[in-house]
This record gives sequence, structure tokens and C-alpha cells, in this order.
Amino acid sequence: MPQLAKGGKWVFAWVMVGPERELPVPAEAWSEYGFAVGEEALFLRGSRTSGGFGLTTPRLLTGSALLLESRAVARGHIDAERRLRLPEKVGVTAGDRLLVVRGSGRALGFLSRGPIWEEALRHPDLVCEVG
Repeated sequence: MPQLAKGGKWVFAWVMVGPERELPVPAEAWSEYGFAVGEEALFLRGSRTSGGFGLTTPRLLTGSALLLESRAVARGHIDAERRLRLPEKVGVTAGDRLLVVRGSGRALGFLSRGPIWEEALRHPDLVCEVG
């Protein structure tokens, strides 16, 4: 997992939203966040700067992070192939390219714009997974 700039975010990969609004979760991110097949997924609003959304689960929000659950815009489930079907409320469409970044440890980030996204465009070595 590369770090795009010294002191910057760590990134996992690019992902493309598939024709049925399906989205892969990169294997390394799947492992790091401990996602499980069939687990409920919570989609959190992204930041104003980076857009996109955060992906988490009720299990990851235990304790003090329960306040994050109020930022949830939609819910879904993780399937057996490390994929999610994105609800319309998440605000992305088929063909969108998102940058998967290490978030807080409570939520995995899927960025749709902003300075980190722009920096990632200058790194052709980043893998792109298609939904």
C-alpha cells in the first residue's frame, strides 16, 4: 500500500463502480478493516473536499465512534466476492472511479475528488479494480 506523499494518506487502489452499481473492496483493505461476508455495511457521507463516502460496519463503530453512525446515508451488505451494491443515496454512478484510502481505522475511505485524488492520478502504478 503506497503513501502518495510524505506524511500523506495511505492508499489501497483505484476502484471502478460497475454497471449494476457494484463496487469491489480491495483485498488488502478487506483484511485491514476485518470486513466479513454478509456483514451489514454503513455508508457515511464523505468530506466536502474529497467527496465520495466512508465504508464501515456497526462492529467498527463500537464505543466512542457511535457518533459516526449519525453520518450514515445508507446501509447495505457485503457479498461473498468482497463487493458491495451501492445504494443511490451514496451519490456515485456506474463508471465512477474512486480512490480507496486508509481512513480513521473506523471507516474505509472511497474518494471521488480532491487533492489526494489528484495526487493519485500521478501514480500510474496504482492498481484499478472494476466492480
